[in-house]
Amino acid sequence: MIEAPVCRVLAIMGSGETSPTMVTVHKALAARLGAGQHSAVLLDTPYAFQENAADISARARSYFARSVGLTVQVVSQAGRTDGQAPEAAAGLAAVRTADWVFAGPGSPSYALARWRGGPVASALRERVAAGTGITVIASAAAAAMGFVALPVYEIYKVGADPHWLEGLDLLGMLGLKVAVIPHYDNAEGGTHDTRFCYLEHRQPPDAAVLGVDEHTALVFDLAAQQAEVVGRGGATVRKAGVSSVLPAGSRITLADLSTLVRTGTPAPGSGPGVPRQQARSQPGAPPAVPGAAGEPDSAGGRQPAESADPGQQAQTLPDVTSGAQRRFDAAMAGRDAAAMVSALLDLDAAIEAWATDTDENDNADQARAVLRGLVVRLGRAAEQGLTDPADRLRPAVEPLVALRDSLRSDGSYAAADVIRDALTAAGVELRDSPDGTRWTVRAVIEEGRLARP
Repeated sequence: MIEAPVCRVLAIMGSGETSPTMVTVHKALAARLGAGQHSAVLLDTPYAFQENAADISARARSYFARSVGLTVQVVSQAGRTDGQAPEAAAGLAAVRTADWVFAGPGSPSYALARWRGGPVASALRERVAAGTGITVIASAAAAAMGFVALPVYEIYKVGADPHWLEGLDLLGMLGLKVAVIPHYDNAEGGTHDTRFCYLEHRQPPDAAVLGVDEHTALVFDLAAQQAEVVGRGGATVRKAGVSSVLPAGSRITLADLSTLVRTGTPAPGSGPGVPRQQARSQPGAPPAVPGAAGEPDSAGGRQPAESADPGQQAQTLPDVTSGAQRRFDAAMAGRDAAAMVSALLDLDAAIEAWATDTDENDNADQARAVLRGLVVRLGRAAEQGLTDPADRLRPAVEPLVALRDSLRSDGSYAAADVIRDALTAAGVELRDSPDGTRWTVRAVIEEGRLARP
């Protein structure tokens, strides 16, 4: 077996950690370990309290095995110190020595209650400080990595007053006194911008918020002492109401990032990797360096950065769902049955690809609902026929129209009217003009829907 190169990497992911959008990022991280078999560990603590914890673990293991090529060991009870769980010591040893460690979805406050001040926190700190290997912290677990943590469930879903919890301060070892906010660009609050809610509540003056967008990773190469933003979005340093955005593709030294966190101002000569600041008076998404990847669009949001690796720009499931609907509608308008079926099959494949996603949202349910609706529409189209009824009727109608014209020319108006009445009863309307007789197929109302005979 080829010996793995020494690497010290910490990756903070905003979301999508087990989704198709992050496969390329995970593969790039795993490739740093080199060829051969590598020990990989998943900490289930953040979601261990959930009734579907076993299912989340199974989906995560399937994702990493199938998409990344890592055989992952799920470590439970690693934070127990009561001696009643023999597997706790073995799990803790695995966290310290594994080539690759991952923690992700769940509850930040639940994870902190079991990690803070205990052996897991120490093991993670050791990995970052001196260990070799890759540590990937995502979503809820990422929120626990700052010097304070946002108890997102308690505030947003239970109604607790805004407050911070003491965090693990894993990034403090890198000179970054920050509160880590994953899902940073999530704006599902409708008319209320949820990105900045509660973020600056009692924030110490020497601290900042470090936001990581959805389907995005901030990768710290601790050996090279630099950080890079990869994925669909960006990373944001927000201090005293002012935001600086690092769009996808940005690279910055840890020293310069530390300066940005402490002062809210990019370090002199830090280069184009650090965009200019947003003016305090602007409430929307902060702008990036003019011409840089990830620059804001006209609506105030950030466009995905261009990437040499198209895998980093994989669409989210809502993106695929909306695209399938548009394709289906266009195909139906164009009476293209093959394209309608193609849109359905692509949506079905996307739902399957996202089945391992452990991020708990209703995207999959919405996609399945859309798929079922499109299947119903396809069935109705098959029942009514997609071809233009005029094309189907033309071989029968046009000879009758010609015969009627001939009868009228001969003065046989009664016989001509019999043909006209028969065609009208069949849903064909005739319009006489000096240029000849034109015919159309009349739309009728059938069982509550628009149909054609």
